[in-house]
Amino acid sequence: PPDGLRSGPEPYPWPGHALGPQGALGTALSYRLIAGGRPLGTLVIGRCGPAGFPDEVTGLVEDLARRVALAVGAARQYARQATISAVLQRGLLPGAVAEIPGVSSALVYEPCDTGGPSGDFYDLFPAGDGRWCFAVGDVQGKGPEAAVVIGLARPWLRLLAREGYRVADVLDRLNQLLLDDATEAADAAARALVAAGGRPRVSGDGPQTRFLSLLYGELIPHEGGVRCTLASAGHPLPLVLGPDGTVRTAARPQTLLGVVEDETYTSETLQLWPGDSLLCVTDGVTERRSGSRQFDDGDGLARALSGCAGLSAELIAERIRRLVHDFGGGAPEDDLALLVLQAE
Repeated sequence: PPDGLRSGPEPYPWPGHALGPQGALGTALSYRLIAGGRPLGTLVIGRCGPAGFPDEVTGLVEDLARRVALAVGAARQYARQATISAVLQRGLLPGAVAEIPGVSSALVYEPCDTGGPSGDFYDLFPAGDGRWCFAVGDVQGKGPEAAVVIGLARPWLRLLAREGYRVADVLDRLNQLLLDDATEAADAAARALVAAGGRPRVSGDGPQTRFLSLLYGELIPHEGGVRCTLASAGHPLPLVLGPDGTVRTAARPQTLLGVVEDETYTSETLQLWPGDSLLCVTDGVTERRSGSRQFDDGDGLARALSGCAGLSAELIAERIRRLVHDFGGGAPEDDLALLVLQAE
């Protein structure tokens, strides 16, 4: 390390008032706290009386100083990473969701505290011509890689929707976009590897794409209800709750985005009558664990939703959130997002 940064014991003037009457004798050990070549502070340990510290105590204190420095350095690094993650998270999600005439909405979004930016995302926005579109998605993994995929997916969803593409066509194009982006990234990495003297990529290495599960839909409010067209790509299926407590599935399962070339997606169209509620969730809800059980085992989510008959969108969202938390007991191990859309 540079001069003046080396850790070790140094003479330290011990204040007399800390040892008793002015002029009383005392001994102190002072160690600089160094982590990654950076000074973090000083650890000072003192005792009354003229006797110095035995060598074995000095060694223990020096070891303690090293451990304290590492702990402080790690804590500061974690705080920096948490700040960066929070800034990234805010930039990847809409500042506010759109208000839709004839539809009340409620959103719960709880990113997990570990692993960097969340892989879950949502959006609800006007698409023009009396249409509103919504999306609830989950990117494989977390952190910067997931943030890149979300940074691609959300703007493309909005652009394609506002260009008038149908729901199924939006998924077709987003799927190809993710595959093309993975191929371009892999080619760029391969060129950089060869330029650095590494081996060229061989057939079979393939691009490393990021999978994306997505529930995407379009709402067209009209007198007497809302027409909803939606499609699910590898995502937990949406549920519709009727005013009488009946629950039905609103889409069929299809392949994750970013997996299969030239995949053709299909959409479903349904009518939301006044009082009907559409529930969209990520797997942080359905796969919430309690021992060996998951929240959605035995249609657990549908049963929970059935008990929400007659509630507003906000109360449905809050009740499902609470039931999910109560089911697991401990801190969530995955991000959680849920969106409720209720026809008025």
